[in-house]
Amino acid sequence: MSTEDKKAVWSLQNNKRTEEERNIFKPTGVQKKKITPLQYVVISLLVILISSFSMTFMTEKASEICLIPSFCFNTKQDVILYTLYIFANIIIVLGAIIIAYIIGKKLGNKIKKD
Repeated sequence: MSTEDKKAVWSLQNNKRTEEERNIFKPTGVQKKKITPLQYVVISLLVILISSFSMTFMTEKASEICLIPSFCFNTKQDVILYTLYIFANIIIVLGAIIIAYIIGKKLGNKIKKD
């Protein structure tokens, strides 16, 4: 038996599918919804805000936080201010990480060129 006599069968159904069944998987022409970078940023900020709001309930005892000497708030009484405080801290930390990554990438590329 030569190699020409053998026919490779690639289909698991041994080509038992009808033409309609094969055409099920053809493209429909409907495009996917594209998410813009702005939508990603807004969604991620909302997720951070919701998670910081849930973190306010993890503290067991109340404490007082003073941003400046004349502006203090209690963590149990001022939940919204405490949520915004946690949110701002998370944004500051993430911003520092992103800035450190950008600076490190630029330094790495500069060193790699030399």
